[in-house]
Amino acid sequence: MTAAGQPGLEQTIPAGDFSVWLRQIRKALRDDSATDVACGDCVGCCSSSYFILIRPHETATLARVPREALVAAPGQPPGHMLMGHDRQGVCPMLASGKCSIYPLRPQTCRTYDCRIFTAAGVAAGGAEKATINQRVSGWRFSYPTQQDRDEHEAVQRAARFMQEHASSFPGGRRPSRPTEIAVMALKVYEVFLRYADSGDRPDEATATAIIETCKRFDRTVSG
Repeated sequence: MTAAGQPGLEQTIPAGDFSVWLRQIRKALRDDSATDVACGDCVGCCSSSYFILIRPHETATLARVPREALVAAPGQPPGHMLMGHDRQGVCPMLASGKCSIYPLRPQTCRTYDCRIFTAAGVAAGGAEKATINQRVSGWRFSYPTQQDRDEHEAVQRAARFMQEHASSFPGGRRPSRPTEIAVMALKVYEVFLRYADSGDRPDEATATAIIETCKRFDRTVSG
């Protein structure tokens, strides 16, 4: 039994063919579409101390969330709110092990896919993310083709580079939080496919390629 009261999170869970999933998650990152995750009875993301962004147009969602559970989202335009969690890291809308507003859950929740951490080879966080980390460690991608293996390796190489070569980025500025690292690795993995055999490529050149590839990806984002 886990901290969230959910049994069996340690078991192996099929995550799907890697290359198929990679294209689906990159599409979701571009157009903010919902992801299809085989959550089962796992509520790890609902009980791992996440702050959930709710946008102004999500009026039906905002109407269902207690006002005391919301604060203005730092760095966001007016009307963007963050929904917090209790002292145990549990979402205030989780009741009896289920989301009490599931049909009206925030877009942030609809697009969340913890397989991004499995893909990047990083944990979702520290002790406060223990429950979701159990799920992350349980996912197992399948590799029907060499392309699946090559692309997964490229995603993990991208994540490792960002973790190990911060000084190669201008001003040392690169993603530092697990979610940021995982998402950016998915956006720029092609850099590490193209230069898989360039062990002598300067780190600064690789960092520049990462930045430019990420900018190109972000320019394709809808809305």
